[in-house]
Formats: sequence, C-alpha cells, structure tokens
Amino acid sequence: MGTLALRLFLPLVLAVLGAPAPAAAPSPASVGGRAAAAWLDRPEFMIYQVGEVTAVHYAEVASAYGAARLARASANGALLERVAARHRRLLAEAIPNSANHVDANVYGLWPLVLDGDEERARGLAMADGQWQESGPDGLTRQARYWIDDIWMIGALQVQAWRVTGEGRYLDRAAQTARLYVSRLQQPNGLFHHGPEAPFFWGRGNGWVAAGLAEILSELPADHPDRPALAAAFRRMMAALLRHQAEDGMWRQLIDYPDAWKETSATAMFGYAMAVGVRRGILAEPAYVQAHRRAWTALAAYVGADGQLSQVCAGTGQSADADYYLARPVVTGDLHGQAALLWFAAELAEARAIRR
Repeated sequence: MGTLALRLFLPLVLAVLGAPAPAAAPSPASVGGRAAAAWLDRPEFMIYQVGEVTAVHYAEVASAYGAARLARASANGALLERVAARHRRLLAEAIPNSANHVDANVYGLWPLVLDGDEERARGLAMADGQWQESGPDGLTRQARYWIDDIWMIGALQVQAWRVTGEGRYLDRAAQTARLYVSRLQQPNGLFHHGPEAPFFWGRGNGWVAAGLAEILSELPADHPDRPALAAAFRRMMAALLRHQAEDGMWRQLIDYPDAWKETSATAMFGYAMAVGVRRGILAEPAYVQAHRRAWTALAAYVGADGQLSQVCAGTGQSADADYYLARPVVTGDLHGQAALLWFAAELAEARAIRR
C-alpha cells in the first residue's frame, strides 16, 4: 500500500478499532463552578490595607464579578445566591471602605452585579464618588497611570453604565483607557509594568487586556474613543498571539521564552481574546484557536478542589527582571481565581448565545 493510501486508510482502521475521539474542551460551567465554590468556601475575606486605603480586596471583588456573571450565564441561581450571601456577610461584618483609591472604589462592582435597589445605590455611590474630584486631564483624582487602573476604573464605570444606561459612565471608562493607552502602550503593543519597571509582566498586562475588553464590549460603534481603543486592543492582542506558548499558556514575563508559565495572565489574555472574538473586534480565526487553547491549558491547572495553581503572588514593580522571575508561585490566590471565573463566564455566555 502506498504512503498516500496508508494515510487515508489508517484513520478508518483506528475508528473501527475504537480509537478515542479528541477530548472535548473542559466545560466552563463545571470548571468555573468549582473555582467559584473554592472562593465562596473561604472563611475569611481578603482585605486590602495600605496606608490610608482600607477595603475588601479588589481580587475578592473581581472574583464576585466573575462568579455572578458565570451564575447568570449558566442559569445557576444557587451560585448567584451564594455570591449575594457573601456580600451580605461582608456588610454584616462592617468591613470599612475608605473610598479614596481605585483599589477601594472598585468594590462598587460587587453590589452592581447583584439585584436590588440598595445594592445598586451602594455601587453607584462608589462609581460616582470616584469622579467627585478630577484632575487637569479630566480623569478622576484616583487615576495613577498604573496599568491595572484600566480594569479597576474601567470595569466599575462600565458596570455602572450597564445598570443605569447613563452615558457618562461609559465616557469615563473610555476616556481613562484612551489616555492611559496613549501614555503607556509600547511600540510592540504591550505595556511596561511601570516607568521604572521596563518589563512586560504577565498579570499587569492582563489587567489592561481585560479592562480594554470590558470597555469595548459595551462602547458603541459611533463613540469617539472607540477607534483608538479598538486599534490599541488589536495591537496588544496581536503581540500576545505572537508570544503564546505551544500549549496555550503565557509566561510570567511575556517576551521571555524561558520564563515560567503563569495562569492568572493566561486567564486574563484568554478572556480578552474571547470577548474580542464574540464582539467582532478580533476577526482572525487565529484568536478563536488561541483562546480555546488557553482555556484547555488552564483547566489542567484547576484541582478537584477548584483551586487554580501556578499563580504569581502579588507583585510590586522592579527594575530587575530576576525579581519577576523569582516571584513565589501559589495555588488558590484570588488574582487567579477571579481571572479564571471571568474566562469561564465569557465562554459560558458565548455557548448560551449559540444554543
């Protein structure tokens, strides 16, 4: 039998012999449900306390946001009630919120994804309070031109728009992103961790990718800031596509081929690409394959207990690449759980729409 004939005949033989079919992609509802339970089962709240800033930690809020979205996408009322119950416990424990910093005000995102007039009022107070004072650039005084602000500010203001339909919230998010991008995006499409940290740190860029995805998912086609933001988003996604590892993961330092693979950044990048594909911002088929590979790779890092492993610990800025490469690797850190939940929710929403 010739080589070509053998190639054609072999798959038929394997099928007859019962060769296993390619494994199905891990279920977003199942994997995300385990991750949500791992967060909800935590007995304590993660607290942010730095100087004069005190609040429930932004990673706790980001986890609530992802779990609530997943609950709605998968029609899981019990999960949504657990997210609401954890918020009620937060209020009962009277955990203070200084409401004076992006990492404090982002708390408003949690009540805004719940139902109820009191929750809505509480969340909008944080969104509007953020803009109580503005600077010469027209942005909130809380703006620091740190790359994670694109999500911290953007996600809160976008969710306020989703709840109210009032354009000022979208305008705030878009203006913030446009000014941050114009100042911070590098020629290769990625973002340095900071002015004294000229490295493309994975999770730092993840906050940008997820923040731009949040804003662009709602920004109308005729909004004046949309062309610039969509172009910046595409530049960033193209750069990320070039640096994705064969197994679907991204690395602690994105452009360091020997850096270790990191899950929170991978979840954020996969989420951003999935949003871009579903919203028609990323038209190339390569992005569909990229976010599917990322999801399949990530699912292998989720234990039976729902804890995501291979997450970079909280990280400050440094002018030394070795600082990033030597960061502790942890399991169950909410920076990772939250991003995994966003990704699961987005995939679940896309599946629900296709049905």
